[in-house]
Amino acid sequence: MKFELGAYAARVEQRLRQLADDGAPGRIWQRDATFWGGDAARQASVSNRLGWLEVAAQMRDRVPELRAFGEDVRAQFDACVLLGMGGSSLAPEVLRGSIPHPHGWPQLYVLDTTDPATIASVTRRINPARTLFFVSSKSGTTTEPNCLFARFHELVAAERGAGAGEHFVAVTDAGTPLQDLAREHGFRRVFTNPGDIGGRYSALSYFGLAPAAATGVDVARLLDAGVRAADDARSPASDALRLGAALGELARAGRDKCTFLVTPAIASAGLWLEQLIAESTGKLGTGIVPVAGEPPGTPRHYGEDRVFVRLRIEGGDNAGLDAVAGAMVGEGHPVITIGLDDPYDLGREFMRWEFAIAVAGRVLEINPFDEPNVQESKDNTKRVLAEFERTRTLDVQGIDTAASPVALDRQDAHPSHDLDAALGRLLGRLSPGDYFAITAYIEPTAAAQAAFDAIRAGVRDARRVATTLGYGPRFLHSTGQLHKGGPPGGVFLQVTAPDAEDVAIPGEAFTFGQLKRAQAIGDLQSLEKHGRPALRVHLPADVAGGLERLRAAVQSAVAGSASGR
Repeated sequence: MKFELGAYAARVEQRLRQLADDGAPGRIWQRDATFWGGDAARQASVSNRLGWLEVAAQMRDRVPELRAFGEDVRAQFDACVLLGMGGSSLAPEVLRGSIPHPHGWPQLYVLDTTDPATIASVTRRINPARTLFFVSSKSGTTTEPNCLFARFHELVAAERGAGAGEHFVAVTDAGTPLQDLAREHGFRRVFTNPGDIGGRYSALSYFGLAPAAATGVDVARLLDAGVRAADDARSPASDALRLGAALGELARAGRDKCTFLVTPAIASAGLWLEQLIAESTGKLGTGIVPVAGEPPGTPRHYGEDRVFVRLRIEGGDNAGLDAVAGAMVGEGHPVITIGLDDPYDLGREFMRWEFAIAVAGRVLEINPFDEPNVQESKDNTKRVLAEFERTRTLDVQGIDTAASPVALDRQDAHPSHDLDAALGRLLGRLSPGDYFAITAYIEPTAAAQAAFDAIRAGVRDARRVATTLGYGPRFLHSTGQLHKGGPPGGVFLQVTAPDAEDVAIPGEAFTFGQLKRAQAIGDLQSLEKHGRPALRVHLPADVAGGLERLRAAVQSAVAGSASGR
């Protein structure tokens, strides 16, 4: 690991000395909850969230069990589908996207969404009679995987009848409703995870490893890398401690936008890092804003609030991003470079970053293991759905039949067709040090991604602010905590659209499309409650055309604001 911190190097060294004086990392490994300060309630919360420290070593002893499970799955199934959100889904998604899929093993699909088009697309790609489904939830009460289970259990039961339960595996904590559900339906297997591990710290537990083992990942090799990283993190000279000290101290100095430059072969690692950083640090009005997937720019396009982290895999497509990182160093931006020999070094990075962000939490004087604002949007969703069941009215009337994008600056506002003016007002709220967040409750297609990339680059280049993108409802279990509880400088563009197709949820009075819409409405209400500048843009049925109109309107708005400064 290489630290090029420029003018901030002395501050970080001073912070490292302070951490040494405070007994770090010894106190962390001793599970001393007082290390993170706070009252008795905070310390009790912390003490029940430190199981990740030893989980790699514990799981290393269970490799034979995991391998036997994987071989059983390989012999009987052609595909695996993971039904989970946030910490239950992101590590498997990273491993799926980063480690080449071995021939002869089931393909993994990760469904961490309520978007009906995405659900229907995965359904068309699989044969339910030859598919194993992971229902993954720490609490066992998460709405999305429970609804997805109902959907896919109905499909499998239509083919397998009473034997449908053999197509399902639960990953959860002990004593949860999901355990009861698994028992009731005769699940093939229940993996009971250690209860003292929070979701975003669970990459090297059963949540990450069971789906990996079922799809041909060498879990022993992955865990060996994690064990070595854990051993290294016991040293007061470890890279993990230095990384945490650097990220925390840089954030205190105003460099709180942690911008990832990731070799394309492991680009999905940004999804996991986003959640770890955002949920762990984004609270009490402070935090580190993770910036993943932002198109790279030149030094003049970045403000003085950035720190760049270069994740570089040997033999990858590195030349372009190496040049970007070098240019940032030349302009005085702090840059941290991490080299990976191959994708299995992600096991090391899972452990190293978990430790580092725990340290950064100490530097920022917050509890890195809670998520006090996550429940708000969930509660708002339940309230919206309850009102829908009573009135059968879900949203602002008329917006689904509009021929062009409409804008709403409040959920109870009248729709406006003056998109340019609405976006001009929203983007006019951006100041140096702020960030622009797109939250998209639409199908994540290649065309949508291209449009959002262009919007992000345009806003970043014109206003020199960091930009983020999250697809809903996935980001509610990831960066949603930061949006409400973190630094107050977020400016939000929510994008919704009519669903061309919908999918029923067995046993519920609402569909997946209606659930997704309620989640978007609830999220907007939560942003409004916290005084965050937010604009909802509802696209027409022609989503591709609506996205192009949105892109052009943003381009016009930032061009106007740039010329007016």
